[in-house]
Amino acid sequence: MAEILHPLGRSVSRGLQHHCPACGKGKLFRKYLKVSERCEACGHELARYPADDGPAYLTILLVGHLIVAPMLFFPIVWESSAYYSVPIILGSLGLITLLALPRIKGGWIGMMYALGMRDTEARFHTADAAD
Repeated sequence: MAEILHPLGRSVSRGLQHHCPACGKGKLFRKYLKVSERCEACGHELARYPADDGPAYLTILLVGHLIVAPMLFFPIVWESSAYYSVPIILGSLGLITLLALPRIKGGWIGMMYALGMRDTEARFHTADAAD
């Protein structure tokens, strides 16, 4: 079981706000989902936290359960024409997903920071690992 090295709530909160989980001042992302190599404020190495597919799975799980499932209970979804409802529903789901994904990824990286889970073995993420 992982031991909590840093305050979990503070680290996750900073990540959700797109800030460095260590200092809370520097930017976590340099592009939409691209994590900065180092924090510009404290120099903490941010690229060592392998977020991989976890944030995407969590985003799909949350959007599916909190938005899609309750939406199916509204009669307007079933009674309206598919020509109107499908583009509106898919567009809004896409927008919600794109807005939630970087926040969830930031929180995920904050959680990994708090638990001290770092990618110390870069060879695990390369094609040469089988050699």
